[in-house]
Order: sequence, then C-alpha cells, then structure tokens
Amino acid sequence: MEKHKVIIIGSGPAGYTAAIYAARANLSPLLFEGFYSGPAGGQLMTTTEVENYPGFPDGITGPELMDKFKAQVIRFGTQCITKDVNSVDFSKKPFKITSGKQTYEANSVIIATGATAKRLDVEGTRDGEFWQKGVSACAVCDGAMPLFRGKDLFVIGGGDTAVEEALFLTKFARHVYVVHRRDELRASEIMAKRLKEHPKVTILWNQKLAKVEGNNVVETVTLESTVDETKKVYPSGGVFYAIGHHPNTQFLENQIAVDSSGYLLVEKGTTKTNVEGVFACGDVQDSHYRQAISAAGSGCMAALDAERWLGEKGLD
Repeated sequence: MEKHKVIIIGSGPAGYTAAIYAARANLSPLLFEGFYSGPAGGQLMTTTEVENYPGFPDGITGPELMDKFKAQVIRFGTQCITKDVNSVDFSKKPFKITSGKQTYEANSVIIATGATAKRLDVEGTRDGEFWQKGVSACAVCDGAMPLFRGKDLFVIGGGDTAVEEALFLTKFARHVYVVHRRDELRASEIMAKRLKEHPKVTILWNQKLAKVEGNNVVETVTLESTVDETKKVYPSGGVFYAIGHHPNTQFLENQIAVDSSGYLLVEKGTTKTNVEGVFACGDVQDSHYRQAISAAGSGCMAALDAERWLGEKGLD
C-alpha cells in the first residue's frame, strides 16, 4: 500500500495551487485530478475566456489556464493521477484513500473537489448547445465579456444569489430580466428591495425558462408561465443560471462537518476541518466568493496549514 505525506483530492485552481506549495515544501504530494466526476482542472475547463485572473492582461481560456497550472505542478514533482476517489477513511491515522481497487495511505489530506453549479435541463442550455456560448452560471466570471455588453440579459432564480448576479450585470447590460417561478422573491428583504428599485431591472414573475435559441450564440429565450403555461419569446444576449451550487462531497460520507448547504466547514482564518490533519480549500468550502483567484489563494493556505501540521507532528 502506497503511503504519502499529503494527498490532494481534486484539481482546479485550489488543488493545483496546493500541490505547487506542497511540492516546493518537499512533501511529494499525490494529487487525484478526477475522471468521471469531471475534467481535470475543474469548472474552468468548461469556461471560454477568463479575463479577471491576474497576470493575463489579454485574457486566457479556462483550459489554457489550467494547462499552465498543471505544467507548474508537474515541474515541481507532484504525482498526478487522473482518477476519482471513491471513498475515504478518516477514522484513524494514517488516513486511507480508495480509488478503484487501490487504497493509499496519507498522513494528511487536502480536499479541493469544488462545487458544481446547478443547471436546469432546458433545451438550448445544455453542453454542446449554448452552454458557454451565451449561457453561464457565473455572472461575476463572465458578465463583463464583450458577448454580453449592451444586451438584454436574463437571470434565472429568485434568491440572494440571483439578486447579486442581476445587480452585477446591470453594469454591462442594456437591461436585466430576473425570471422567477413564483410571485415573490426568496431573497432577503433588503436585497429584494434593491433589485426592485433598480431602473435597469425587470422581474418577470411566475415564469420559467423553456427554451434558448440562436445561431452561434444566444439570440432569444422562450419563457413559459407557471400559471397558465402560455409562452413568450424575448430577444436576449445571454442567460445566467443563479439557482445555487452543490459542493462535491459525496465521497466523504459525512466524515467532515458541513454547513446547512453542505459546504465543508473550516476553522475561521484557516483551512482546517474538524478532523485533525484534513484540510479543505476552494469552492468545496467557499459558498460566497467562488472565484478562481480566491480558490487558488485558499489552496496555498491549505498546503501551508498541512506543512505546519505535519511538522508539528513530526511527520514531514
């Protein structure tokens, strides 16, 4: 059975950054990139232009950025395995990590499996249709792109996230339409008030997204009434899902404490979970920011936390 000082579960900005720091600290990390659970590199592998990551003034595609992360990881000696982790055993040390038929031991573990944006199964929004061609699940990531500027944009949702995304988009859109299935927002009162009073926002009550159409990019959306099922077509330059995320933690089988939404809980100001020697970074423990740069920063924190903990325990 292979034994490692640190095993990192998950790639993307958080996992790869943790690997860079752990490798440079001579911890010889083993990193599980994932396979069936999603592409190595995480959500950025399905993102076209990334214009807000520092160091790339002309922008860079998500896959290109992750290729650079991985090249740096390999340069410093991280062992990358393109496999999923099926289960973990944190009940005793060393920890046991199972992937397929093989089990690995680890003195410490960094969890960086991210979170997946919730999407509706609506014609025109699926992979291979207009996903990332005018359909997005992150206004802060994509809203400033030229594709969306000066256009009528549609935000799907009714909670605080939808309100925040809609208000952000008003900086770039001609007008923002919030599509909500009910006749009352689920957002907090103060957030709902801001949305309703904004001159560039219209709330379309009792409506749901029924179809997205266009040529190379989104050009129209069809909405359907949740009251009488009547449909109406609107011109649109983009659709933004804002119906939440679900953290990728199923394989942990409730061995790590989580909040009410399922995100891993960490000690304030650190990446330490409630299990000593297990650390969490990136979107799997961040329901608020969910940005590549903040994920990378927390990946650095996780590696430093793990290095210090291993040193304190004489396991480095």
